[in-house]
Amino acid sequence: GLARPTTRQAVQATAASAIALAAGQALSDERWYWAVGTVWWIFVNTASRGETLIRGFRRVLGTAAGVVAGLGVAIPLHGDPVAAAALVALCVGGIFYVAAVSYSWMIFFVTVLVGVLYGTLGTVGPGLLALRLAETFAGAVGAALAVLLVLPVTTHATTDAWVRRALRCVHLCAVEAAGRLAGSPGADPAPRVAELEALLERVRVSVAPLVHPLSPLGHRKARARRVLALLDACAHEVRGLAAVAADPEGSRTDRLTVACARVAAAVQALIADGTTRAEPLRSPAHPPADEPALTHLHGLERALAELAEPLRGTRRPALAAR
Repeated sequence: GLARPTTRQAVQATAASAIALAAGQALSDERWYWAVGTVWWIFVNTASRGETLIRGFRRVLGTAAGVVAGLGVAIPLHGDPVAAAALVALCVGGIFYVAAVSYSWMIFFVTVLVGVLYGTLGTVGPGLLALRLAETFAGAVGAALAVLLVLPVTTHATTDAWVRRALRCVHLCAVEAAGRLAGSPGADPAPRVAELEALLERVRVSVAPLVHPLSPLGHRKARARRVLALLDACAHEVRGLAAVAADPEGSRTDRLTVACARVAAAVQALIADGTTRAEPLRSPAHPPADEPALTHLHGLERALAELAEPLRGTRRPALAAR
């Protein structure tokens, strides 16, 4: 039902499209689909209110920069096919080159490309490019209103879910590594390490609105960066533990078993839902042992203990407001 974030986003996208359709139609009877298309592109690969708002801002910013560039590049071409073909090739290359790095730059190249293509048809002009910007803004406003007012999927809920999954994966990595060191033929931490890397990437995407340079929430920005740094530290220790476990001469010790149990308890305390009273986490009092596996496990314990502060910095362990 509506408890599912994907269902809520489907309702939001429908509402946003309706708003964009009405606004786009009011701006132009012929180009209204630009506003609706903007809504669709904004909602693609977003999972929370914050992600959608940031995506809308970046789309408007990239479109505005592309319109300015189009006025200075596409219009002076006067439909020259050779120059237009070279510029189209440059824009297509730019779209794919920056797509994974910057959404704003990708939209910039898309907007310039649209201007060049309309220029070859002899229909480009300041009015058309200005309409492109207005329709894009209408679509972004529709998306913003929908995610803020219609069944909002909060950044807190999304981030919390991904952080919990990452912490559970950290525990499973430690368990698999311990099993491998104990000689279990079916234990293999490598797939769990790969899974953890993917989960950490999702955490980074989820907290991106909080660490954005324009975010006014300074204390939550610092807390989010701290959480990311400590999760990266956990991943570093897990990778080292997996590398040690790959050594066929590794052996199981009682201290290794105890350390894995402490890691499991630390993870359980961090992901406690608040219905039970979790014991405060403490850094390991004794220094790491000489064994490499224990060294990584103790490093993992320290990172998990330090995570308790940013994750429980307030009464509600949220990184962002609901």
